[in-house]
Amino acid sequence: MSSPVITRFAPSPTGQLHLGNVRTALFAWLWARRMQGQFILRVEDTDLERSSEANIAALQQDLAWLGLTVDLGPGADSPKGPFRQTERSAIYRDAMATLSAQGRVYPCFCSEVDLEMERRQARAAKRPPVYSGKCAHLSAEQRASRQAANEPYTLRFKLNERETIRYTDAVRGEQSFLSNDLGDFVIARSDGSVGFLFSNAVDDAKMGVTHVLRGEDHVSNTPRQIAIMQALNASTPVYAHLPLLVGDNGAPLSKRDGSASVAYFREQGYLPIALTNLLFRLGHHSSESKLLTLAEMAPLFSLDALGRAPARFDEQQLKHWQREAVQAAPLSTLLPWFETGRSASETERFASLLKSNTLLPADAQEWVSRVQVGPQEYSEEASLGIRLAGSEFFAKLVTALPQLSPAQSASWLKQVRLDCGLNGPQFFKPVRLALTGRLDGPDLAALLQLMSPELIQASLERARDLARPTQ
Repeated sequence: MSSPVITRFAPSPTGQLHLGNVRTALFAWLWARRMQGQFILRVEDTDLERSSEANIAALQQDLAWLGLTVDLGPGADSPKGPFRQTERSAIYRDAMATLSAQGRVYPCFCSEVDLEMERRQARAAKRPPVYSGKCAHLSAEQRASRQAANEPYTLRFKLNERETIRYTDAVRGEQSFLSNDLGDFVIARSDGSVGFLFSNAVDDAKMGVTHVLRGEDHVSNTPRQIAIMQALNASTPVYAHLPLLVGDNGAPLSKRDGSASVAYFREQGYLPIALTNLLFRLGHHSSESKLLTLAEMAPLFSLDALGRAPARFDEQQLKHWQREAVQAAPLSTLLPWFETGRSASETERFASLLKSNTLLPADAQEWVSRVQVGPQEYSEEASLGIRLAGSEFFAKLVTALPQLSPAQSASWLKQVRLDCGLNGPQFFKPVRLALTGRLDGPDLAALLQLMSPELIQASLERARDLARPTQ
């Protein structure tokens, strides 16, 4: 391409970023990085009632946590800025003046009741329920008189009659819309505040955005925004409308679903690389199945690999990538999960041993608790396994405890197993149940090295007593 690729992420700071938002940001970032271009963060904060500084700070924190570095954004000194819509009023006024001078803007005095009546009549006549354009035919005197009377009005963009607006969507292919089926649309209110269709199009044009990656719910907005850009004599970007990200119920993820926010998964202890690896594969085909860094994803990302079908978020898939991420993470990253209240070296021993059995910080702390104080209570399944082993089994273990030393835990287990005349599963399962209350877990010999002799003895005696036949 003759000009550098410029992508943007343009969230509205009215709530937490959910995974659908972040997937859009990730794809836009990857395309910019693959093409050695720019990634812009533009904050669309014109909803003054619901936007907040806290939400803006939070979304910036989310992007930084994920590793999506911003080239230009709020606070940056650039001719493309400012990067908050509330600071771009002068730019919008200039663009509106340009359109007005061309006769492409007119005031509409129709009330919502009037508009709803028009829509009903159009549906009854099997016509598209679009605005009739009747206020476009008011004379200059009529407009001035009604404005002088302080009648409420909106500003509409006048489309050219019977014009076909075409563009090639990088995901959906050739798109074609008839202007008469779209109808003249609102771009501003009488108080001067501009609407999304106008501000979004003007910002993309003024910032030189070359590729707009966004959800497919914006498909119907695109021909209207192209018409605005063409009227401003601005280049139109390549549009790629992404398939929606849906939850288990098939409904699109939204800001109202707090459990799908980036903040929620960060608080749960998911690693950022786990989230980016899942999102990279939701609606984007990749034959690479290994855990990828962002730098490794960028050359693999392609607009041609974007699918059209809705992509379903599955937390089990996220857990798969979390497991991969935990195993790949340096031990230093995971040490805070395994805080033992003991020395740093002891915490590191815990982390080194228990890492492979840990998915989230809560899992790590559960294992630390089991190794330090034993299971608080045995489940019904664990109790059954202990009773099946019998009290004599645990009595032999208790008797052999004086020969146990941390350095020789593996040989001690082997000798006791031989003395009991049992195979591996018959021996190790009840021992593991007695000590941890679980059948899964790290190597038993290494686990014994982390447990105090007093805890080992107390746990085995507790299992022995539990396994005694009841009278």
